[in-house]
Amino acid sequence: MLQPEAVAAMTARRNVRARLVAPRRFELADRPVGRVREGGALVRILGCGVCASSLPLWEGRPWFDYPRPAGEPGHEGWGIVEAVAPDVTELSPGDLVATLGLDALAQYLVCPATECVRLPHRLAGRPFPGEALGCGFNVVRRAGLEPAQRIAVVGGGFLGLLVGAIAHHLGAVVVVASRRAQARQLAEQLGAAATIDSNDPETALARARRLAPKGWDCVIECTGLQAPLDLASELVRERGRLVIAGYHQDGRRQVDMQSWNWRGIDVVNAHERDPARYRQGIQEAARAAAEGWLRPEQLVSHSFPLEEVGAAFELVGRAPDGLTKAVLRMD
Repeated sequence: MLQPEAVAAMTARRNVRARLVAPRRFELADRPVGRVREGGALVRILGCGVCASSLPLWEGRPWFDYPRPAGEPGHEGWGIVEAVAPDVTELSPGDLVATLGLDALAQYLVCPATECVRLPHRLAGRPFPGEALGCGFNVVRRAGLEPAQRIAVVGGGFLGLLVGAIAHHLGAVVVVASRRAQARQLAEQLGAAATIDSNDPETALARARRLAPKGWDCVIECTGLQAPLDLASELVRERGRLVIAGYHQDGRRQVDMQSWNWRGIDVVNAHERDPARYRQGIQEAARAAAEGWLRPEQLVSHSFPLEEVGAAFELVGRAPDGLTKAVLRMD
């Protein structure tokens, strides 16, 4: 553990941070790192994922205020611990960690040690957007998947592809529905038994019913949009389970409650709000990556320096074919 005077010297460094000062406009600010206080840690951020759930904040919705705090909305950070406060025993300088806070769009992060999840050193040098990876494992846990179940995943973005890969590893028979051709190809590489082109809902539904005439045991919606939610709802078999993993932020949703009632389906909201669950999901993702059956780099398609944070968010907003996860590098 570093002595207090050494910690003070390190935290006097300059720290470039991105700040969302208005919708669609980031500015970079160079400020001192700040002092590590009781219970805290200093993390040199290596990278941070760009989450599609942050797009409403980036685009500007009426319920958001600007400017936002510096470093926000960076909730998928990972990095190296450079210093800890004298009272911190669970972390040491040199530890590789994923961060749980919201402000990792920065070169350095001073945060409570409890907001760091230690990762195996064998993951060094690889991208690890911990919160995003952990979310996939939490979704699968909430879904209650079992081996040999027939699982349909609606949505071929980062979360849908990750959930499909985890379900396949658990022994489920997985089908992934996506609008994008490259996403469907990657889903098959990650273990999907088949894919569905969901550009036309009627055609997608017809193919799904050919693949599973009686419906699917569990259908996981991973888009946060009304039309894919409608498709996911129709695919669930009688007494099956519909899992809502997409983050729905643009208004109310309509559901066919009569059909839900008739089929007697279970509906699960797979979003977590317990920090302990976040940690658990990240730890499960880290073990999977260390064991080798999960390769996070397969799900990272684009990389930007911090100076191009605006371009990264623009790309995620367009969601072109070939995009799975964009990350920002802090080198």
